[in-house]
Amino acid sequence: MNQLTRYLPILAWGRQYNRQTLVSDMLAAVIVTIMLIPQSLAYALLAGLPAEMGLYASILPLVAYGIFGTSRTLSVGPVAVVSLMTASAVGQIAATGSVGYLEAAMLLALMSGLFLLAMGLLRAGFLANFLSHPVIAGFITASGIIIAFSQLKHVLGISAHGENLLQMLISLARHLGDTNPITVAVGVPVLVFLFWVRSGLKPLLVKLGMADYPASLLAKTGPVLGVVATSVAAYYFGLGEKGVSLVGKVPVGLPNLQIPALDNPAWKHLLVSAIFISIIGFVESVSVGHTLAAKRRQKISPDQELIGLGAANIASSFSGGYPVTGGFARSVVNFDAGAVTPAAGMYTAGGIALAAIFFTPYLAYLPTATLAATIIVAVLSLVDLSILKKTWNYAKSDFIAVATTLLVTLGLGVETGVACGVFASLALHLYKTSKPHMAVVGEVPGTEHYRNVNRHRVITHSDILSLRVDESLYFANASYIEDRIYALLESQPEVRHVVLMCTAVNEIDLSALEALESINTRLIDHGIKLHLSEVKGPVMDTLQRSHFLQDLSGQIFLSHHQAVTSLSRHPATPGTGPSQNWDI
Repeated sequence: MNQLTRYLPILAWGRQYNRQTLVSDMLAAVIVTIMLIPQSLAYALLAGLPAEMGLYASILPLVAYGIFGTSRTLSVGPVAVVSLMTASAVGQIAATGSVGYLEAAMLLALMSGLFLLAMGLLRAGFLANFLSHPVIAGFITASGIIIAFSQLKHVLGISAHGENLLQMLISLARHLGDTNPITVAVGVPVLVFLFWVRSGLKPLLVKLGMADYPASLLAKTGPVLGVVATSVAAYYFGLGEKGVSLVGKVPVGLPNLQIPALDNPAWKHLLVSAIFISIIGFVESVSVGHTLAAKRRQKISPDQELIGLGAANIASSFSGGYPVTGGFARSVVNFDAGAVTPAAGMYTAGGIALAAIFFTPYLAYLPTATLAATIIVAVLSLVDLSILKKTWNYAKSDFIAVATTLLVTLGLGVETGVACGVFASLALHLYKTSKPHMAVVGEVPGTEHYRNVNRHRVITHSDILSLRVDESLYFANASYIEDRIYALLESQPEVRHVVLMCTAVNEIDLSALEALESINTRLIDHGIKLHLSEVKGPVMDTLQRSHFLQDLSGQIFLSHHQAVTSLSRHPATPGTGPSQNWDI
């Protein structure tokens, strides 16, 4: 039963479901449904898809995640970044709005779902760790900028296109003369109103006497007011006849369930995109899930989250949707509205389904400028250029990763940006670990602790070279460590013992082992013994499977102090370093 519960978390929380939980989940579902209707429509527009596909992608995926997901409050559906990536991927193989475009979007959801599901079953959630936080921050910031500029054409009522920021700016500039004043009169006020709603509506409602909690929730449903107001205006003033782009007729009802054509040759072109979308969506979803779970002292399982998100994407592909993931804004609203279990998401799916049946006829008069304004306001909250200053001050390597991802994404597109960001992170990691910090250490007087001779007043012995290596030993740094030891010995001819302090060494690979063997042989030729101290158990287990320990000229010591005490023959020399320093 425990094994079944692990793969079907609904069995765990479902047994504890009661009337009070039902009321809380239903209330949260009503609030989130009101928020999601305009948001889902807007993100479908961003993905280059018909508006109704945004609704379809917010129904069955929520049900599937509720069954298989482990987060109690995560809300799954279309999100801005994944919508942009979908448009970028599918736009390369089919014309926007064509049947092939729609089929490719559903196929992309299926491929993403299958990839996530396979990763979950293989417990391969660790693969997402290759996307560091700086890379994700740079990518999301760049994506937010690209998305915002891509929607300006709808607010201005002009035709513009481009795969990256530069192309978009050039295209916008060329068509600026075609601006439709009436479209601007619709889009700009909505844009201003939505920006004000984010920061000004809640204080106003509180000032008028409303409690903080309902005022906060009501402020998050501001886009609905924009949708209703502009739709009514478009209907009564005939804005569609005056050149204002409207959503147009939307099919009434729910989509027919169907499996995307698996023999569609587009899968070859979508494979890489599906992998990128899956990993980025997973990282975003798990980050939100962990954050919300921690607030209630709950836990989520990353590997099971992969299965939950995989099921959600497969469900989306079967029901006429496109790739989905856990969204930050919708999940926070779901959490703040009091959702207790994933059933809140299932009830939200019911609300969206009712909207698809009864509300869609009214979408015909909804200006696309309103949806564009909704997208712009939503994605600009994702833009965080302060990450550049933070990483510059904290770690230049992280700054390089952020800047690389940001600039390449803006200049060459989303997938290339992510790939370059991952490559930059891995390359910088290899570079940093290829030249590890190595400190000559000495005894802190009156203790058994050993610290850097350049930073502390310590006791040393002229015949012992105590060297601390602050990194695991592997192929990238083996030669550097070897050269560093030889360079130190050249300046200290009295040394007869070299003791490597291995407190920070978690692994020694074959290349590093061969380097140690070479060091040992060369030191023997010069009458010097090589010793190791404070070797960790797993590292010792690895060494015992080789001949290194039998050939080692020196000994293995449990502690570095024991090594120095046993080997010292010359008088101790007081150190001249500073008496205190934070760096050890």
